[in-house]
Amino acid sequence: MKTIQEQGLTFVESINATQIADAVKQVAERINHDYKGREPLFVCVLNGAFIFAADLFRQISLRSRMAFVRLKSYSGTASTGEVRELVELNEDISGRDIIVIEDIVDTGYSMHYYKQHLLDKGARSVEVCTFLFKPTALLCPDAKPKYVGMEIPKEFIVGYGLDIDDY
Repeated sequence: MKTIQEQGLTFVESINATQIADAVKQVAERINHDYKGREPLFVCVLNGAFIFAADLFRQISLRSRMAFVRLKSYSGTASTGEVRELVELNEDISGRDIIVIEDIVDTGYSMHYYKQHLLDKGARSVEVCTFLFKPTALLCPDAKPKYVGMEIPKEFIVGYGLDIDDY
């Protein structure tokens, strides 16, 4: 069993490369089906979602674009409950279909905030696509992601772009 040491914590491998590839493929197929004939703007939330976004985007057959933002709501292994936008979206999103690509959704605070922010800026629709989802940790039901790679229990994990204090 593979282990990773980071910030004084030990993490055990719980998802292998084959499982990741299968999850990404299934999510891409759903998005390709749901958005056929449309041109969504994918908004990748840095830093954690960049690997998932790259793998996902390679399998998207739609005419689409990718943009990047950076949100921060964690300190160590816990949510602060406050969302800060460190890098803003510099795109005109008026009337656009937006798919926010996130690494993990647990409490939903970040996506609750960010979905409303994008709608306030004029987006036609905003959906969340996340690699991992912790349904038992969700505190903001309106932030429940439409596209989910895998559901996991309420525990802190790292790897595949998911970090602990930017490591």
